[in-house]
Amino acid sequence: MLYKTRGLVLNTINYNDKYLLAQIFTESFGRVTYMVSKSKGKNTKTPKSLFSPLAVLELEVEHQATRDIQRIREARSELFLYAIATDLSKTSMAFFLSEFLTRVLRDASDSRLLFNFLDQSVQILEMTDRSIANFHLVFMLKLSHFLGFYPNVEEYKENSLFDMINGEFVIYQPLHKHFLNRADSKALSMLARISYENMHHYVFSRQDRINIINRILEYYRLHLYDFPALKTLDILHELF
Repeated sequence: MLYKTRGLVLNTINYNDKYLLAQIFTESFGRVTYMVSKSKGKNTKTPKSLFSPLAVLELEVEHQATRDIQRIREARSELFLYAIATDLSKTSMAFFLSEFLTRVLRDASDSRLLFNFLDQSVQILEMTDRSIANFHLVFMLKLSHFLGFYPNVEEYKENSLFDMINGEFVIYQPLHKHFLNRADSKALSMLARISYENMHHYVFSRQDRINIINRILEYYRLHLYDFPALKTLDILHELF
């Protein structure tokens, strides 16, 4: 049966000489693996060039619940990602977010709300002409809300510690080892005030930003099964 839906490209891998497999998070079905033709003819309805990381596409797809791999009949670009394709910092950010989302996006209870957040985030990354050094910090924190383990970062008090198991700040040291020291806890508390609109106003040292990213990723690993190290993280550390 044919359906129309929007989708955000997570990644692609070669399947054989004629097809590639695209992991796409769709508005209607959540995360889906699609088979895409590599045909380069003028009349192809699924140009391979459209399936770049974080591309948002309008899709006409076949969808059968019994299939592990679905098919795309037609794909069109909803937003041309010119800046993401040509600006090194935005390209690197897109590859990091692509790898990150590939690891963390699984079944979603409400794919439409999550898709709208992803779509809005990509548009902001593409269109902003201000610093994106903190973009991924805002993105990862906001995403955790949709995944069901958003940390309570608004209740920070001076000298408190962040308990990563329970996702909250505490006065006394937890009985387990998964907590942030006071300095990292204070840095994390700043994220409660950062948004896409004001992220360029916040300045972190390179080491503070690395610490925050690593702690957020550790937080994700505590709350998600099988979340490996990210290969693109070192590139992001070098750039920001």
